[in-house]
Formats: sequence, structure tokens, C-alpha cells
Amino acid sequence: MNQLFRTKNVTAEDINKGDLKRCLSAFDLTLLGVGAIIGAGIFVLTGRAAATEAGPAITLSFVIAGIACACAALAYAELASTVGGAGSAYAYGYAGLGEFPAWVIGWMLILEYTVAISTVAVGWSGYFNNGLQALFGAGLPEYLLHGPWEAAGGIVNLPAFVIVAALGLLLARGAKVSARFNAVMVLVKVSAILLFLAVAIGHLDPSNWSPYIPPEVTDADGRTHFGFQGVLTGAATIFFAYIGFDAVSTAAEECENPGRDLPIGIIGSLAICTLLYMAVSGVLTGIVPYSELNTPSPVASALLKIGQGWAAGLISIGAVAGLTTVMLVLYFGITRILFAISRDGLLPPFFSHVSEATKSPVRVIVLIGVVMCGLAGFLPLHRLAELTNIGTLGAFVVVCAGVITLRRTHPHLPRGFRAPFGPVIPVLGIGFCLWLMVSLRHETWQAFGVWLIAGLCIYFGYSMRHSRLAEQSATGGA
Repeated sequence: MNQLFRTKNVTAEDINKGDLKRCLSAFDLTLLGVGAIIGAGIFVLTGRAAATEAGPAITLSFVIAGIACACAALAYAELASTVGGAGSAYAYGYAGLGEFPAWVIGWMLILEYTVAISTVAVGWSGYFNNGLQALFGAGLPEYLLHGPWEAAGGIVNLPAFVIVAALGLLLARGAKVSARFNAVMVLVKVSAILLFLAVAIGHLDPSNWSPYIPPEVTDADGRTHFGFQGVLTGAATIFFAYIGFDAVSTAAEECENPGRDLPIGIIGSLAICTLLYMAVSGVLTGIVPYSELNTPSPVASALLKIGQGWAAGLISIGAVAGLTTVMLVLYFGITRILFAISRDGLLPPFFSHVSEATKSPVRVIVLIGVVMCGLAGFLPLHRLAELTNIGTLGAFVVVCAGVITLRRTHPHLPRGFRAPFGPVIPVLGIGFCLWLMVSLRHETWQAFGVWLIAGLCIYFGYSMRHSRLAEQSATGGA
């Protein structure tokens, strides 16, 4: 039993070690975070949550969700500046909770990132085809927009397949090249958001904000909408618009100064996105009645309603850029997680091979890219999308628990950043995340159970016997 919970030793020097090229600044990391966070959430979830759950009080929902995420972000920042490593929550779990919990969370992260990237690629395909129709009057034929198991007559979702392959080629060129591309895409989508705010603010109608919290109603299925409960439900819904800041911590071994830069990147990106989310949701519910926002593209639809069709087209370009950066940063993250797990011996050495030319794990970039191209191009993913949520929330719980554990087991370890208010922040983070996990559907838990069983088979069949930490213990090493 002890070997299941053996932990990696943590030293002050560990965070500055690594095989990958250190080339990312705090600014790069902040842009990585913004790139991962701002995507479909701001262009889709905001309208849906306002129309069906919170009304104009969607701004309050963003505050509540932002506070919940901030607890996890502060915990991430502390562990990222203390433990380091390319594996994000996996690495933190290994140092604080032990090998087996680390493997479980790493396995959850693999599921989360793989499904998230593939699902976003399918969404990107839809926006891309809409853009073709707007620009040229015709898009791709239906059989090139759906896989064979998704729609009758479908062959492959070609745009989804191609964008994943293209991002894989970009990542294979190295972290700095990818960071530069991400910076350009972030500039495009943030410019689109600022354009929306500038165009729409002159069309605000304060009566659309009244009542700020609509009275509670119960539908035919007995489900409650609006009221303060609706604000909380809205917070749970749009919480997942914040997912992505954790991917910043996977770049720990490519930071120029991880102890300083990682906390700046994690907290800075979350703060920027929270302010943008609140501004967009406030203006959006101010220019049209909230009941009209339950559309696939509420921002563009609202601009059309106020006669600003030219801006709606530019917003669609921003949405494409937003989804592109989400895929890029999550793709970056999963390759670094697999790299870290393999380097610890829990996966074959193939996954931790680093290219001499680019100092990037090219082999794993190609392998996981092939898997995601297949998922995005050929399989129906909408039923699996919620699996990204359970993986993310599980990772947040482990990170918050890791902060508490490492403060007890390594109280004198140098920390580049320390979450304030003692154990209050990580305890709140655990509570928020468990509450959201319990609210997930039974089908999601069943699918996760199947994935977890597969992971347990790999751990007990391969990982336990090939663990580097086990080998070091057997030979009396550190």
C-alpha cells in the first residue's frame, strides 16, 4: 500500500530543472492563459446562461464563478511556483499526495484535454463553414462537415481534422513559435471583443436590465429558473467558460523564471478574462432582452438586432480565432502532461522523447494529434463533451489538496508565491469543485468510470512496475 502513495521529493532546485527549452516570459504565459480561457464560452455560454438561468444577473454569475476559479488559481499559482514540472496537476499530486493519486489525476487530465480539443475542433468547423458561407456564398458540402457516425451520409469533418493537424505541425516547431502564433490569435479575439463593446455600448437600453434578477419560475419538468437559484445555476454553467488557466502551469519547464512568471501568468490571465466576461455579459443583456439570447451565436445575433451586421461578421472571425487558441494551448498542455508522466516511468519512454532540433516532445505531439484528428473528424463528440468538466474539476480538487498537504509536509520549502488566508483558499476551492462535480449528470460519471477502469489496468499492469520512483527506492536513491 505504501508504494501507491510514495511521493516525489521536492527541493528548491527542482522547479528550475528540465529538459525543455526555457523561452517563455510572464507575458507569454498570460497570453497562453487568455488564449485557453476565452473561446466558445464568451461567444456561446454567456447568452444561453442569461436567457435560461440568470437573466441580466449573469454578470453576478460571472463574479461567483470567478471567485470559485480564483481559489483554484491561487492554489495552482502556489504549487506552480513551488513544485514546478511540466505535468501541471499531475506533478503537484505526485509531490503532495503520492504516485497513485497522481496517476489517476494524470489519466483524468488526458481524458479532459483530448475530448476538449476534439470537441472544440468540431465547433471550430461550424464557425469556419459559416465564415465561408458569409464570404463566398457557399460552404463545404454536408458530407465533409460530419463524420460517418454523426450524420447520415457523412464522411469526415474535414475542417476539424485539418485544424488539429495544422496545430500539431505548429507545436512541433517549438514552444516559442507556438507562443507567437497564440499571441496573434489572442490579439484578434480580444480586438473582436473590444469592438463589440465599442459598437454596442451606444445602443444600451437600461430597461433591459430590469429586473436585474428575474423572478423565479418553474418549468413543466419541475426545474427552477431565474431568481437567486438561477444566478447560482448560471454560475455553475459558465464556470466552464473559465477552464483553461490551468494549462499555463503545464509550461513550467519552459518558463524563463517559473517561480515568478507562473503565478503572474495564471492569476493575470484569470483576472483579464473575468473583467472581459463581465463587460460582455453586461453589455449583451443591455442591448437586447435577455430572453432573446438563447442562440448558438448570441453576440453576433445581438449585433444584427441593433443593425450592426458588419460588426457581427468581424465578431465571427474573433470566434474562430478564439477557438483556435483554445485548441492550441490545450494541445500544448496535453503533450506536456504525457511527457511528464512518461519521464516518471508511468508511461513508455516514447512519450518523453525530446527533439534535439526544437527541444519539444515531437513524437507525442504527432501521436496525440493522430488520435484527436480521428476523434474530431469521424466520431460524434457532443455526448462526451461534459467529460472535460469532470477531469478539470478533479484536477482542481487535487491541486487544492496538494497545497494543504505540502504546507504540512514541507513547511520550509521556498515558495515563489503563497496563497493568502492560510488554508481557507484551498478548502474553499475543494468545496466549490466538489459541489460542481456532484451536479454533473449520471451518464458523465458512468463514462468516466469506464475510462478510470482502463487507467487502473494500465497503472497496475505497467506503470507500477516501471515507476522511476520505485526504481530509485529499490536502489536506495533519492
